[in-house]
Amino acid sequence: MDDELLQHARRLAQTLTPGDLEQTLSRITAAAVEVLPDVTMASITIRHADNRLETFAPTHDVLLELDAKQYELQQGPCYETATDEAYVVSSSLAADSRWPDYSKAALDAGVKAQAGIGLFDAARFQGALNLYSHNVGAFEDLGPLGALFSHQAAVAIAYAQEISDLRQAVATRQQIGQAVGVVMERYQLSEERSFAFLARLSQDRNVKLREVAREFTSTTNDSGSEAGGP
Repeated sequence: MDDELLQHARRLAQTLTPGDLEQTLSRITAAAVEVLPDVTMASITIRHADNRLETFAPTHDVLLELDAKQYELQQGPCYETATDEAYVVSSSLAADSRWPDYSKAALDAGVKAQAGIGLFDAARFQGALNLYSHNVGAFEDLGPLGALFSHQAAVAIAYAQEISDLRQAVATRQQIGQAVGVVMERYQLSEERSFAFLARLSQDRNVKLREVAREFTSTTNDSGSEAGGP
């Protein structure tokens, strides 16, 4: 088993290469189908800070419907893992009495076994990996391999989130710089006074500075009268 886990770890390390967040989520679900035994399809559920649930990177379109059904009914491994549990397995949905309404929908779609694995739990959102199988008895021995996959995936997501946040910060700074340039040219102000003008608008309107900057950079051909002038 140790040799098998080592081989899987190597395959995961090769598959889950660094990328942006969207790419990373897609690589995780693709890797789940490729690496984990009996996985026919996979998706990721993100629970946002407002408790809204959203599906990302499904390997098959039918998962958009099945995941949404679990959110609606508040039933199923997908829902439970995204909202509370760290690990939920049903090796036979037909024989499982925990989610009667959802199980019927899953069985009608050809899904006979399902598992949910918590991936990460952050301040802004948390996520879970949803595994679907057409085979009864799937995921009975998922334990150590599932834990390994969860760890590898969480590391990849954390890295991708850092990259995403960094890129957003750089893009925001560039946009604010462009907006400062627009104000300097439009009102013949110094750089310092132009920035202060944007900051004041942000405070007066109670909106983020990047939103004010976006307004100016998207209306460079306007007169600027909508901003009121400094």
